[in-house]
Amino acid sequence: MAEQPSTPPTKETYPTPPVHETEAENPIPVVPAVKKTIAQHRKASFYIKKYVMIFLGAIIASIGLELFLIPNHVIDGGVVGLSIMASTVTPMSFGFFLVVMNLPFLYLGYKQIGKNFAIATLIAICFLSAWSAVFETLPRVTEDPFLAAIFGGIIDGLGVGLIIRAGGSLDGTEIVAIIMDRRSVFSVGEVVMFINLFILSSAGLLFGWDKAMYSLVAYFVISKMIDVVIKGLDESYAVMIVTNEHEDITSALNDRLGRGVTLLHGAGGYTGDSKEVLYCVVTRLEVDKLKEIVLEKDENAFVTINAVHDIVGGRFKKKAIH
Repeated sequence: MAEQPSTPPTKETYPTPPVHETEAENPIPVVPAVKKTIAQHRKASFYIKKYVMIFLGAIIASIGLELFLIPNHVIDGGVVGLSIMASTVTPMSFGFFLVVMNLPFLYLGYKQIGKNFAIATLIAICFLSAWSAVFETLPRVTEDPFLAAIFGGIIDGLGVGLIIRAGGSLDGTEIVAIIMDRRSVFSVGEVVMFINLFILSSAGLLFGWDKAMYSLVAYFVISKMIDVVIKGLDESYAVMIVTNEHEDITSALNDRLGRGVTLLHGAGGYTGDSKEVLYCVVTRLEVDKLKEIVLEKDENAFVTINAVHDIVGGRFKKKAIH
């Protein structure tokens, strides 16, 4: 009798859970999404900081103008000075002329410098115009034009410096100076000074030559205060050292000055010999000490020192040397 073939045991199966097509084909990229979110937050915080600084700068600048300079017939240079003189001889306000006179310069700035600069400048001008109308009703702080020129210049320069540091401007003549610098042999500073010479001379004809001299003092104080705000009190310098004793100098700068050093590899243009170039950033007070250290280790070292406008990133904080 033939043996019946045994049936194989049946395997218990379970239903496979459905897989969504979008999940199978496009898995969620967790890390890129997080990076994108962080980038968006950084961008938002950057713009918030930028326009808060412009807002505060406009308030401070309007205080210096309306409570010190304008009531004493002391003017600033550029479009601000023209607006002050125009508001004196007409019934229109200073803020009105500030906006109207800057409009053509804003268009030039948009075309020649960029959209972000034009937007920041427009917002700064509108803020300054609005706050000037607020502080215009308050009494002036002093009737002494010299004190008004000094303290008004300090306050106005602080506000304008914050606006410039945030990427904006209040003066359309600077835009003209930048454009003329590209198309002529004159620098930006020379063009601005040339324009302001006529504006301050006009102030002498309108208010008297004593007020024009006070305006010159205020203009000087404002320009210096702007430099302080932009560059800071603690100026920094970039130092490049070409030397054959790079190891000793690097060690000495680390130990005695507390500064990090970057080593660059170079070669002499005439001899072709390999040279080591050290790059270091120090403060104004550390420059003399650095030169002393370098010349002590290598009398033939070649050192160049350049002013640094700003420092972003890196590890510039000084480490302890004691």
